[in-house]
Amino acid sequence: MNPDFQKRKEDVLGKLDKSSKKSWDKKILDLCEKINSFGCYYTTSSCAGRIVLMVDQDKKEEDLFKFVSHDLISFEEVKKQLEKLEGEVKFKLDPPILHVACESLEGAQKLYDKAKLVGWKRSGLVSFGKRFILELNSTEKLEFPVFFNGKILVDEEFLKKVVEISNQKLEKGWSKIENLKKALN
Repeated sequence: MNPDFQKRKEDVLGKLDKSSKKSWDKKILDLCEKINSFGCYYTTSSCAGRIVLMVDQDKKEEDLFKFVSHDLISFEEVKKQLEKLEGEVKFKLDPPILHVACESLEGAQKLYDKAKLVGWKRSGLVSFGKRFILELNSTEKLEFPVFFNGKILVDEEFLKKVVEISNQKLEKGWSKIENLKKALN
């Protein structure tokens, strides 16, 4: 065991949650705890998936998110949110994502291989140096412009279908979280 790695692990896991949600994402918490139980890994950030209405811009600024849900949504809920908007807004479904610091390249490879086998197909190393950061990313993604110049750009039938598909994709992502947790036994 590398003492520097263990010290960084203690420091990172001892910090308060800095996410925009301001709370731990319960649907991925057990997986994070499982990963953190191994001496050679620790999680640095995670999300079990979310549906957002957000300002369509390149820069992250305050009030970027107009609506955020980490749970299943309803057509009525989305329509109500859309009626309050202005400017350019996009609908976005983000899949589960997890960043894991790995003590060694071999450890990163082992976790990567297990994640790939259970469907975390958009994954890879994103940082090298004192530690290896593995980004585990699922594939359930959806993004399109939904509001522009005071108008909802899609009809109700399309929006209902988007809500249905988004909820299915969230649930699929959640099952991949459970499958990865089981694969780590």
